[in-house]
Amino acid sequence: MLILSLNYVKPLEEVDQHIEPHMAWVNHGYDKGWFLASGRKEPRTGGVILADGDRATIEAYVAEDPFAVAGVAQYEITEVSVSRTAIGLAKLKG
Repeated sequence: MLILSLNYVKPLEEVDQHIEPHMAWVNHGYDKGWFLASGRKEPRTGGVILADGDRATIEAYVAEDPFAVAGVAQYEITEVSVSRTAIGLAKLKG
């Protein structure tokens, strides 16, 4: 599993200009079966996506995020080998 942590590097006014294409990009990630969960950080400094798939493929997809392309957010990608989950979350185990 990959944890995609994005941090805004521009003011929210600039980030908000790219929300619609970013959300289309997120939805496509779910459609491809790569994204398992996602949401905003609180306070609103970025977001987190839990992803499943080949790291190189996910990294290439992250580079296409409208937030990244516009330079309003930067990603940190952390790979996790999940060994234990709550009931119902076994899919997260590698």
